[in-house]
Amino acid sequence: MEWVMVGLFVLFFWVGLGGASDDSLLSPKGVNFEVAALMSVKSKMIDEYHVLDGWDINSVDPCTWNMVGCSPEGFVISLDMASMGLAGILSPGVGNLTHLQTMLLQNNQLSGPVPAEIGKLSELTTLDLSGNQFIGEIPSSLGFLNHLSYLRLSRNKLSGQIPRPVADLTGLSFLDLSFNNLSGPTPKIQAKGYSVTGNGFLCSFSSAQICKNVTNPVNDTSSYQKVSNHHRWVVSVAVGVSCIFVIFMMLLVSWVHWYRSRLLFTSYVQQDIEFDANHIKRFSFRELQIATSNFSPKNILGQGGFGVVYKGYLPNKTVVAVKRLRDPNFTGEKQFQTEVEMIGLALHRNLLRLYGFCMTANERLLVYPYMPNGSVADRLRDTGGEKPSLDWNKRMHIALGAARGLLYLHEQCNPRIIHRDVKAANILLDERFEAVVGDFGLAKLLDLRDSHVTTAVRGTVGHIAPEYLSTGQSSEKTDVFGFGILLLELITGQKALDAGNGQVQKE
Repeated sequence: MEWVMVGLFVLFFWVGLGGASDDSLLSPKGVNFEVAALMSVKSKMIDEYHVLDGWDINSVDPCTWNMVGCSPEGFVISLDMASMGLAGILSPGVGNLTHLQTMLLQNNQLSGPVPAEIGKLSELTTLDLSGNQFIGEIPSSLGFLNHLSYLRLSRNKLSGQIPRPVADLTGLSFLDLSFNNLSGPTPKIQAKGYSVTGNGFLCSFSSAQICKNVTNPVNDTSSYQKVSNHHRWVVSVAVGVSCIFVIFMMLLVSWVHWYRSRLLFTSYVQQDIEFDANHIKRFSFRELQIATSNFSPKNILGQGGFGVVYKGYLPNKTVVAVKRLRDPNFTGEKQFQTEVEMIGLALHRNLLRLYGFCMTANERLLVYPYMPNGSVADRLRDTGGEKPSLDWNKRMHIALGAARGLLYLHEQCNPRIIHRDVKAANILLDERFEAVVGDFGLAKLLDLRDSHVTTAVRGTVGHIAPEYLSTGQSSEKTDVFGFGILLLELITGQKALDAGNGQVQKE
């Protein structure tokens, strides 16, 4: 209900400002084929909640349609249709969206096969079809997607073997094929991280005959009746001894790993410590020193309660923002682990992505993509004596983007996340003025085992929900309140409070 009220509020101020008409937003030329492709997608879907009603065959500009994102040139580059209650099948016509980079269809009720035509989307970087009812085999044509970084097909009813071309994709940061009905031998997967759990018919045996017995449990007991009791006893003993040996080796390796990590951490030598961060790149401290000109004051982008953010340049010319955390052995350590875990779990175009991290005995640093347009707060305050740098169209787009990011954290991320410090300064803007929700350092995981009560109230005065400030009890409503204040900032261009710095960090 809170999100419905926020949506109505956004619509109210948008209509009150005169609508979204802008002479500069002309319909792009040469995209009729994309309109046809999108209408083909719509025609095969069952839209119980009418979220596709705005898709019109007579329109020449799909960039204004709900859930469709376009490039500055007017080509469709993203479909964000997650959790929309859509059913039916995914049309092969989606393969005609040749400029598509992101396709998010997770958590719907789509069925039928995964179209092999997706393999024609050569620019695709993110594909998420998880949480549906897709059947049939995984198309081997997905192996043609050389730019693919994230591929999630989990929680479907896919069967057959894992295609070798998909397993050979070396550019994948994460491949999720878990909880399907896949079978056969598991090929060597080249992705940096992957999951195939929940597929009871997969095996990793080198022997094709043994693998066949595992992956095809036919209800034919005659073969078992022909096996002698002696043979069964030998097999049982061998399996039992093997399991005991494997468990012993795992315990030994775990103990050695723990002991080695402990020695490294307690030493005074600055070196990176072992840390599992979902395969996010780990930088050395020296690399980030060079990137930021030894953390030169000239490269400072901003600073907050937990650290200073510097602009940096990696050897491949990538521009990044490096956050150097203060006091890493105390609150900074907690902040560091929280941010790495939160951002590693949350992947969405409206959430700030973490490039990497650095962790030494005395330093904790986080590496983010550089946001050339700064924060919403920067753009609203920096008028330069002229009109505000954000026109109403951009403000509306920012409000919707921030809402999508928070919706993902609250309802689509597993486990769910509360941000707890939603404000204009934490909404960043990329080169296309797309809203990116940043600073997950104050986030709190929503877990059914927790009471959602914390002894620390964190946030910024003027943006903290009254019940959170008085009781310390946080929930999704905490972020909804902050989002409402953000909308007021977008409308008025003013701060929630002008007096003092308004920072609250108390235990």
